[in-house]
Amino acid sequence: MDLFRALDISASGLSAHKSRMDVIAENLANSETLVTASGGPYRRKAAVLEAASSGGFATALRSESVPEGGVQVSRVVETMDPPRRVHDPAHPHAGADGFVSYPNVNALTEMVDMLATTRAYEANASAFQATKSMGTKLLELLR
Repeated sequence: MDLFRALDISASGLSAHKSRMDVIAENLANSETLVTASGGPYRRKAAVLEAASSGGFATALRSESVPEGGVQVSRVVETMDPPRRVHDPAHPHAGADGFVSYPNVNALTEMVDMLATTRAYEANASAFQATKSMGTKLLELLR
């Protein structure tokens, strides 16, 4: 396998998981935001990862036996979970029924996602480092 291609694949994983971590941080930061620009409570977001396809001329020249590789964030979507409703008639944002709609962000879920994202990021960093080490050893052998 081409060493630069392996580095590109690891780098794409690092970038994708950094973006995923940004989304998780946004969710945690807005876990108590009751009113957004759209008027309702903040809605939890999730990053959707997909296999990266470079497309273009370079892909046309590559043979079919070479795998694509890499990952990217294709989009960030709002989850469809309903808001968390808490009965608090004294709250200024309470509805006529006395319930307040809080964001559908669960701190425990976000922390588990953060841990999984951290582990994936570390795995990509380790793969990048191992590939770099292999390249260095190859250069030493060619001297």
